[in-house]
Amino acid sequence: MAPDVPQLTLNNGVTVPQLGFGVWQVGDDEVVPAVETALEAGYRHIDTAAIYGNETGVGRAVANSGIARDELFITTKLWNAEQGYDSTLRAFDASLERLGLETVDLYLIHWPVPQADAYVDTYKAFEKIYADGRARAIGVSNFEPHHLERLTGETSVVPAVNQVELHPFFQQAELRAADARHGIVTEAYSPLSSGKGVVDDPTIAAIAQARGKTPAQVVLRWHVQLGNIVIPKSVTPHRIRENIDVFDFELSDADVAQIAGLDRADGRVGAHPDRMNMGAPA
Repeated sequence: MAPDVPQLTLNNGVTVPQLGFGVWQVGDDEVVPAVETALEAGYRHIDTAAIYGNETGVGRAVANSGIARDELFITTKLWNAEQGYDSTLRAFDASLERLGLETVDLYLIHWPVPQADAYVDTYKAFEKIYADGRARAIGVSNFEPHHLERLTGETSVVPAVNQVELHPFFQQAELRAADARHGIVTEAYSPLSSGKGVVDDPTIAAIAQARGKTPAQVVLRWHVQLGNIVIPKSVTPHRIRENIDVFDFELSDADVAQIAGLDRADGRVGAHPDRMNMGAPA
């Protein structure tokens, strides 16, 4: 039986399954069986991006599933090199074509790329896409508090979501607080720290043993209890099923406090948003 994944309500009233399926670094052919397995396991939220090179495969898996479109929540993202008003509109059209969809549920600016100074104009194109009903919600990814302050000061639609690196070694308390002040839902990518030790941590392992769950399930449950959207990624069928099986237990306040103690000043795995240029970290 598929788990009953909680729905979060975004600031425009759109609801989103709190736990989704990420497909970063999954090739276009490999993504089809992975997404099909995820949909069979009960996932209804799929997160892709233009730069992942697998929007076509995601669209194929969605079409193959036979699941009604209004039961699915599909996110994609605009790549850095396409920022700018007109280029954003063209890139969005291309993403829709690859996905084989008429609309997406969430469209995100992948990185702020402050050196290009284009994210405000880019977001104004997002506002047009949203006004035209072609994206049910719009938002950002990897935006720091100062990026959010500028964006919300110069545009009209508050982002619905800010998708950022977030895991027990990099808990982003200041950023989560900034998101909350604006009414933005925080979404966690690399929720297991991209294999950089979170699931091997002895604190996590002890909690997992006590709860009769895997370390990965404990970490994903922690994200859920924080109120984040969380998008674990795997291509291994049993892990895909395991990662969504986190709604039949709860972490105690003591568990959550122990995990809070794992935060590290140097816990970031990916690039810093202020140092990401049009293609890669500067």
